Amino acid sequence: MNFLNIDDLSREEIDDVLTRATDLKERTARGKTADGMDGQTLGMIFEKPSTRTRVSFETGATQLGGHAIFLGPDDIHLGHGEPVKDTARALSRYVDVIMARVFDHADVVELGEYAEVPVVNGLTDDAHPCQTLADLLTIRERFDGFDARVAWVGDGNNVCQSFVLGAAIVGLDLVVATPEGYGVDDAVLERAEELGSAPEIVADPQAAVDGADIVYTDVWVSMGEESERAEKLEAFSRAGFQVNEDLLDDQEVMHCLPAHRGEEITDAVMESDRAIVWDQAENRLHAQKGLLTYLLD
Repeated sequence: MNFLNIDDLSREEIDDVLTRATDLKERTARGKTADGMDGQTLGMIFEKPSTRTRVSFETGATQLGGHAIFLGPDDIHLGHGEPVKDTARALSRYVDVIMARVFDHADVVELGEYAEVPVVNGLTDDAHPCQTLADLLTIRERFDGFDARVAWVGDGNNVCQSFVLGAAIVGLDLVVATPEGYGVDDAVLERAEELGSAPEIVADPQAAVDGADIVYTDVWVSMGEESERAEKLEAFSRAGFQVNEDLLDDQEVMHCLPAHRGEEITDAVMESDRAIVWDQAENRLHAQKGLLTYLLD
């Protein structure tokens, strides 16, 4: 099977992946090794750069007894000089899993259609399901389950859209605050409703944060949106969407990173005890190990 969207997994399958992640995390903490890949190879396609995605997948493969190969824009001709479907079929003869971090979601869909090995979406402009697995693992650790209220404050981007679907699957209480014109796609909200429940949508960030246990934010300007930077910064700043000390009470704060300190979040909040972003970042490693072992099983 492929993992292209978070709702490619059922609630039971997500619980399985997260339980595997927890077990593997505990084994790592005890200095124990795991053999979930046992000599197998992960091929990693990168059109977009990343610190966390590359290092967490590469380290995870190593810790599972496998090997990872980095394929950057200068190493591979994904859709440029070679059709995506040809790349998928060729790589399937060399590697045991393909992870792709690309711009166009249609590219990972096509990879998944033609590859003979599991394909993992490491991020597209539409979705970031691996981040959502790490987010859910972090929340499950903090609350011994999913009995929590989360406020998303910021852009209705790919990270937000995957988190909306993940929250619906596991039953998280979620409220989303975005400025007008920057909300979650209607199609994603409809999918969330079908999966369990759509989030509450509000325009006021303070209304979203009041009563929340966790406040989650992300950059206002994603990769590929540089031409919209001035417009978006003005819109989000004017509407009061910065996560700062004035907005917060005693909530914990999540951010998928990298953070643009002074824009969507302040340095003071990032450096405070309420920020659990480093646990969240570490859990990319463990959640992805859980996912890889699940897919390879």
